Amino acid sequence: MEKIKNYVETVLQPKLQGDGGWIEFVSFENGVLTVVFRGECSKCLILHRCVEWIEGEIKRDLNKTVKVNAIRKKPYFQEV
Repeated sequence: MEKIKNYVETVLQPKLQGDGGWIEFVSFENGVLTVVFRGECSKCLILHRCVEWIEGEIKRDLNKTVKVNAIRKKPYFQEV
C-alpha cells in the first residue's frame, strides 16, 4: 500500500497539477485504489479517461493491476 501511495503523491500528483488538477490518495484495499480528485479534475468531463490512464501507469510502472475508485470534490474554497 505504501508503494502505491508514494506513487500517487510523487508521480501522478505533479502530472495532474500541471493541468490545474489535484489527486489525493485515500486508500488501497483488495486491488481498489480510492483517490479524491480536486481542482480542475473535480469538474472534468473526461475524468474516466484519466482514471484509465492512472490504471495503465500503475500497471506499467509498478506491475500491479488496480481498479481506481474516483471521488470528485469541489475545490476547498467552494466547499464553504
